[in-house]
Amino acid sequence: MLDTRELGRRPGSQRELSRTVPAPADLGIEVLQVPEGSPVELDLRLEAVMEGVLVTGTAQATLTGECVRCLEPITDEIDVRFQELFVYEDHALPESEDDGVSTLQDDLVDLEPLLRDAVVLALPFQPLCEEDCPGLCPECGVRLADDPGHQHDAAIDPRWAALADLAGPDKTGRTEQN
Repeated sequence: MLDTRELGRRPGSQRELSRTVPAPADLGIEVLQVPEGSPVELDLRLEAVMEGVLVTGTAQATLTGECVRCLEPITDEIDVRFQELFVYEDHALPESEDDGVSTLQDDLVDLEPLLRDAVVLALPFQPLCEEDCPGLCPECGVRLADDPGHQHDAAIDPRWAALADLAGPDKTGRTEQN
């Protein structure tokens, strides 16, 4: 929560501030998130306007997660920008006409929903450890980046496997001609 009382209700007045806050729980997506309690650096500008307070700012935080292709751990930084108008309670619309307008509650701004929206929307949908990560072998699960020459013998179609057994020691499936 951010107190806007010092700003006053004079349109045009503004205040800049920097804060470090602990990250809320579940700030991210399933495979990439800001760890709960880790520091989030906020640089904010609060501007009084006729209807309320315009909050503009940036947030920087450290991300942790895993690559969606090879499941290796990922650590990265995120830097997001956000802007939201928080309307004074006496200027707020009735709830039926609200349509998601943010309101000041006792001259306090709740930045968590704004921060959550900005961070989650900026995250990659499928984070990768490297841009060209080859992933895992679908047959045995070995990480292909660690073993680039990895390969398996060609699989025999299970419908023909019984015929390969009749052919004898030649595993290629060809019959020996006399």
